[in-house]
Parts: sequence; structure tokens; C-alpha cells
Amino acid sequence: MSTSEQKTPFFALKNVVKYFPVRTGLLRRTTAHVKAVDGVSFEIPEGTTLGLVGESGCGKTTTARLILHLETPDSGQIVVEGQDTVDVRRGQLAAYRRRVQYIFQDPYSSLNPHKKVEQIVGEPYIVNRICPRREVRDRVVHMLELVNLPSDWMKRYPHEMSGGQRQRVGIARALTLDPGILVCDEPVSALDVSIRSQIINLLMDLQEKLELTYLFIAHDLSLVEHVSDSVAIMYLGKIVEFAPARKLFEGSLHPYTEALLSAVPVPDPGRKRERIVLSGDVPSPMNPPSGCRFRTRCPIAEEVCATHEPALVEVSPGHSLACHLRGK
Repeated sequence: MSTSEQKTPFFALKNVVKYFPVRTGLLRRTTAHVKAVDGVSFEIPEGTTLGLVGESGCGKTTTARLILHLETPDSGQIVVEGQDTVDVRRGQLAAYRRRVQYIFQDPYSSLNPHKKVEQIVGEPYIVNRICPRREVRDRVVHMLELVNLPSDWMKRYPHEMSGGQRQRVGIARALTLDPGILVCDEPVSALDVSIRSQIINLLMDLQEKLELTYLFIAHDLSLVEHVSDSVAIMYLGKIVEFAPARKLFEGSLHPYTEALLSAVPVPDPGRKRERIVLSGDVPSPMNPPSGCRFRTRCPIAEEVCATHEPALVEVSPGHSLACHLRGK
């Protein structure tokens, strides 16, 4: 894949914040906030893939929902092709969503079981009035060919297909409106291991063919290394490390990133990797620790980590880090 330095920015989050109120009592008063996304910033250059990695509950899916305008940020900017889209009007929202599409994690529940493939893939053309109805069928055939499915599968229902075939239908549906960016939320985690590589290779081929930009959310770091141009590591609503994929996997700096990478299996029986086991549980996003949010589980934490929150700063070209003790 091409390097991000050679590409122009297509998509960016700038200091995006999203808190969810916690209401209790008969009067439903707000007593706390879940700090799901707290000052997240990153850029995805055109035609590249950003891998977004972190434990469950760190804010990855909320970030995706903000990008899709399924949630409204409390502050910050969501910039697509140079335009801030946070305050887009209702009439402009449909046009925005045509440029930003979503590939769901679960191919079993994301397709309507009562509709045939022709209806599932053809519906976006009809709803958005992209073409006359008489042309929809031909367009559906083209989209199925694009994801390597035979045209006669238009008459099938989702229950007549395997998980990988359903995910191909989901990808075809996401591509119908000619998007610029696809948000891929764990797109292969629900599939058999033997099928995952086929879907990943399909996504990479489509990216090259259609010049797509991907936000790839995943837990599998070996998969992220394979598909991503750059990687953002997220912990409790914040980005703690951001770097080109090769640089991150060859020389990560943040203790949290090191712990995640230590859990990745090594495909060499003669080589062992020292596992870093983090102590304690992930703190509640309603009451995150003071200073560095990772300090309660960090093996190298010092006093400064409890009193001052580390800023995400660039420590080398393209490599940013939020840590008081590393990268100096």
C-alpha cells in the first residue's frame, strides 16, 4: 500500500468530544457523564487505511458513530474533503452519508432477512434516486460482480448464504452510493478464520480499484498490521499513540501499545515473545483516573503521571505519543 506521506488529507477528526449523560432518580437528573470520546484527533489521507485499535469500551464504536453522524459531538470538528461537517443541515446530511458508508461487524443481523439480495443492494439507488428503477437491476448485477458474487444470487435471501457471502453483500450495499470513505467496524470478526483472508483481500482490492479511504476498527493487531497504512491506539476515549503501521509494529513507545503487541501470537514456534500482563481492570469512563488515564495499569508510572495529563505530541516524523516517560 502507498505511504500516507504521499497522500493528501481526505478525512480528519479535530479534538472531537462526546460525553453521554448518566441520569438517575425520579427526576432523571444528570449525575455523571460517560466520557466516551474525549479530545480525539487524527487524519486519514486519501486512499489509505487507518487502523483504530483498543480494548472494548475504549470509544472506537462511538468514534465510528460520530463519523457517520449517528451521534452528534459535543465539540470538535469532523472534516471531510476540507469541509467541517459537524453542523451540516438536515438537507445536506443525505449527501454527506453517501460519501461516508459503513460495513457492519455482523453479516447475520445487518441484512434484512425478509428481502432478497436484489432488494438489499438496490434499495440505496431507489431511496437516493440515483437512477431510474429500470436501471437498478443492472447496477445490482455490477455491484455483485465487483464483490465476486454471481448475478443469479440476486434472488437469494440472506439465510441462503454463508457468513462470508453475506458480508460480500454488505460490502456491495456500502459501495452502491460511490462513497469516499468506508468505516469498517470489525468487518471479519464474526467470520470463520478461513474466510477472513478472502474478505480482507477483497477490501484491499476494492480500495486500489475504487481509490477508497478506510477507517478499519479491529482488535486483531496482526490483521491491522496487514491492512493499515497508519495506526491509532485508543484507551479510555483518548488516542495514546499514532504512527505509520510499520513504525508502530517495529518500535512502539507507549506502554499500553507494548502490552497489546505482546499478546499477538508469533508465527514461529522457535521464537517466544515476552507477554506483558496488565494489572487491574479498565477504569470506568464515568470516572477516569487523574492525569494519565493508563497510569493505574501502567508498569512504569511515576508521580507525574497522576498529576498531569500527557498531551499527544509528535516525537518523530509521523509518530505521536501521549506519555510523560517515553519518547523524550
